[in-house]
Amino acid sequence: MTVFNQERLPIEIFQLDTTRMVDGWYSDVYFRNISKILKALSEEGYTFKDEDIGNIEVEMQIFPRRQPFCIVGGVDEALAILKSCAGYKDKTGNFINTFSELEVEAVHDGVKAYYHGDPNRVDPVIKIRGRYRDFAILETPIVGSLTEASRIATNVYEVEEAANGKDILFFPARFAHYKQQALHGYAYSLGVKAYNEDYEAKSKRYISTDEQGTWWGGRGAGTVSHSYIACFLGNTVEAMLQFCRQMPAKISRIALVDFDNDCVGTSLKVLKAMYDKYIELQKAGKAKEATKYRLFGVRPDTSSSLRDISVEPLGNKELDNGVNARLVFKLREALDNAYKDWNIADPREEERAREYCQQVKIIATGGFKPDKIRAFEESQVPVDVYGVGSWLLSNSSKEGTKNDFTADVVRVKVDGEWITMAKEGRRPCKNDKLQPVSSEDIK
Repeated sequence: MTVFNQERLPIEIFQLDTTRMVDGWYSDVYFRNISKILKALSEEGYTFKDEDIGNIEVEMQIFPRRQPFCIVGGVDEALAILKSCAGYKDKTGNFINTFSELEVEAVHDGVKAYYHGDPNRVDPVIKIRGRYRDFAILETPIVGSLTEASRIATNVYEVEEAANGKDILFFPARFAHYKQQALHGYAYSLGVKAYNEDYEAKSKRYISTDEQGTWWGGRGAGTVSHSYIACFLGNTVEAMLQFCRQMPAKISRIALVDFDNDCVGTSLKVLKAMYDKYIELQKAGKAKEATKYRLFGVRPDTSSSLRDISVEPLGNKELDNGVNARLVFKLREALDNAYKDWNIADPREEERAREYCQQVKIIATGGFKPDKIRAFEESQVPVDVYGVGSWLLSNSSKEGTKNDFTADVVRVKVDGEWITMAKEGRRPCKNDKLQPVSSEDIK
């Protein structure tokens, strides 16, 4: 599955459309043209400089171009495409699979591949040697799989770095076609695990849909939406109490607190109502039921076009609006000291109330990306968890998230020997992380 367990994902998990893929349905048309021409030349017995061009064997290397590195993903899917679809159709239209005749080397998903701007010095993540016309049409889907997964895995890694390893909620499901959720969730998993490996951290993985966890066994998690609160006529307290009553205790209770644009006020109301119910059940000897009213966290999600009523205006939209540092500091202070206004006479119960309030986490969402997260962390803003959405899908040169892959033919086989044959500015390169891949490795 990854470099972390030295296993590869099974072919069936990708649900490949092999019937159309072998016909080049997912390929840039010029690759179909190439394959057709080479097949025709082979059938004619055409030669050029005494070489059987139609059956020419090549070495192709595939490498990323994101500086200074990317977290590689999509390798297992690329190999599944190769194993299932490398080959040709005979004169009767039957597909003849020739994967076993190829020499393939590949890294594992999750490794780092470096690029410093020089295409003469690259880290190939896949190398293929064999008859070119048998895999020419597969370049487009292979490179696309690598590009999509690696970009998101690397984006996640960068966000983890900015957040100093705090947990990152993966929230981009609504910003992409739903059929991409499994790939995106897998890439997120790679990014988190790569960060944990490099920094000896223990960041957990939180996804919002079950599909995002399909490839690695994760399950979606979440609590409430603004629409849910609207169903309770805008009463966040009642909405949360009913959530707690109806949902199993294993689901973390996270209150969405910006419905009335009063994150501090709403948080305090929810906190008090849930504590009252919690302590009532504790005193009644219903400890298990009481755990359903443990408030795990509050989530401010204020729009960037609004200033929360608890934030004094400074005349600067960036500092005033949305989920900003001043709002989070106010929220943390209010949560930590809320119990002091509850008029608790018993010192033991007051200590329990203090613990209840101060363990509540702040989950910040709404427009977060590395720069904003980094600024929060440098200012020691008391955020416990960040929710990040659309930026994790970012594909922008300006943002530094463009993560394309290139496939180059760098050698050809002439008179039984491999000779360098690459476009100007490219050459065969090595990568010590490459490992031979056989049919038995891809199941």
